[in-house]
Amino acid sequence: MVLLMLMITADLENLTNLQPQFGCNDPDFSYMFKVKCGNCGELSQKETCVSLKETISIPRSRGIAHLFQKPYHRKFPWTRILSYIQKPYHRIFPCPRIINYVRKCKFCGRDGTVAMIEGRGQPLTHSQSQSGKYAPLMLFDCRGYEPVDFLFADGWTAESLEGTTFGNIDLSSGDFADYDEKGECPVTISNLRSTFEVVK
Repeated sequence: MVLLMLMITADLENLTNLQPQFGCNDPDFSYMFKVKCGNCGELSQKETCVSLKETISIPRSRGIAHLFQKPYHRKFPWTRILSYIQKPYHRIFPCPRIINYVRKCKFCGRDGTVAMIEGRGQPLTHSQSQSGKYAPLMLFDCRGYEPVDFLFADGWTAESLEGTTFGNIDLSSGDFADYDEKGECPVTISNLRSTFEVVK
């Protein structure tokens, strides 16, 4: 098991608190990334989309699945969601273990899972942006697979330094620009970066 924290940063001009639309634990927010097999190193060609939404019961199972296998994202129609809440609870974290991605490597045949652990994310602040620091967004419990190349898309929110909220921000083009009438200044998001850091 490897715990990986998704860390993000960006150049925020007159903005702060960049995060998913309804917070870092937003059940509707789509996390999109590629996955790499921890055994043979095979990298998926397309992004995988995971979310905490859409639950169904699994026959002959003690858990709940988050499954959505029709086109989920309008810009990424190949994505899918697969989550699984399994008991007993994880020994380290008080919440149930949530498996958001299950896959068998097509090269070595090894099974792998990627799970999301809520409650560890924080918004990216203006001061962090100014100093070039990264903010933690979501923690992933990885077994056999590792997420790589996080893809910024839509569903973000941020606040101006004067308190104006900008919602439904689309970062799929790599930047965002608007005008804060209250502060009488332009607001921008640019130079998006992300990384997955090992948490010990």
